[in-house]
Amino acid sequence: MDEQEVRRVVDTYSDMIKRISYNYLQQTYDCEDICQTVFLKYLTSTILFEDRAHEKAWMIRTTINACHDLRKNAFFRKTVPLDEALEKEIQQEQGSEVLEEISKLPVNYRTAIYLYYFEGYNTEEIADIMGKRKTAVSKYLSRGRKILKDTLSEEYISVYKVGEQVL
Repeated sequence: MDEQEVRRVVDTYSDMIKRISYNYLQQTYDCEDICQTVFLKYLTSTILFEDRAHEKAWMIRTTINACHDLRKNAFFRKTVPLDEALEKEIQQEQGSEVLEEISKLPVNYRTAIYLYYFEGYNTEEIADIMGKRKTAVSKYLSRGRKILKDTLSEEYISVYKVGEQVL
């Protein structure tokens, strides 16, 4: 793999990996570690991708797996996050009531909603990525939307659109 290809992959996927990691872990420093872990796995893997969509799906699945591995780690469970004091700043930077409410959803709901609305995957693709059944993903999306609808102000419900659907 040449340097130009590595730069393309990093430029294309680093933001997405960090967003997915933050979605799971809610900690900025761990997101950076996950990003490095995913790229290291990419560089050392021998997998041949069919196309860019396959490559992107692999990146997402590898990111989710790395997040799960980190959450299972005893060190992760027994430490206090460094950026706990910065949490309010991060939420203010996001500046969106919608993103704030999405981050409060249970992990499966949060992941399904993120992949559906922000990455543009359909429920079948999300089911493959998450390792769940399509019906489970549909329930995550439906329940997540209901929670968001109940918690968001009327202003956001009528104005905030992602893709074709209103949250």
